[in-house]
Amino acid sequence: MGTRDRIIDAAEQAIHEFGIAGATTRRVAGQAGCSEALLYKHFASKEELFLAVLLERMPALGPALSRLRRRVGEGDVSANLTAFTAMALEFYTRAAAIAGGVLADPPLLTGFRKMLAEAGSGPHVPIEALAEILRAEQRAGRIDPAVDAGAAAAMLMGACFHRANLANFVDLPDDDRTWAATIVATLVR
Repeated sequence: MGTRDRIIDAAEQAIHEFGIAGATTRRVAGQAGCSEALLYKHFASKEELFLAVLLERMPALGPALSRLRRRVGEGDVSANLTAFTAMALEFYTRAAAIAGGVLADPPLLTGFRKMLAEAGSGPHVPIEALAEILRAEQRAGRIDPAVDAGAAAAMLMGACFHRANLANFVDLPDDDRTWAATIVATLVR
């Protein structure tokens, strides 16, 4: 494993053990077995390091969206969307520690927002991509054309985000896969 990967692994571990505020660059460097100076040779800022954790160590929505896009017009649309919903839920569940910490740290949030804007990225991007996939399924005659694809995508992703956050506070009654199938069945008729 290279130094960069060791640093990302150490940052992920530090975030989960100590939260964003406790995941200092000093702590991350110590856990990675390197100096803070070496950490900054690989990452320009703490925000960049946390973005790398989010993008490289969490279950990625990009590949899940790509799989869903390739399946347009193929297989069972509800099953395809349920598999994607389960992946989105897993992403939001694992990303909660980073997201909560970023929201609670105004300077970190400002830096994170700037990085996302410069990269043309952010939490709206997967919603827009999902809406386009739903529209493609509508054109293929597999989803009711009366469904507002943008609203359906926002509700599906919002439900995943909400469930991931609820799971931090209470034990939820349904298993995630059953819940995902129910959400899809509710949104896509």
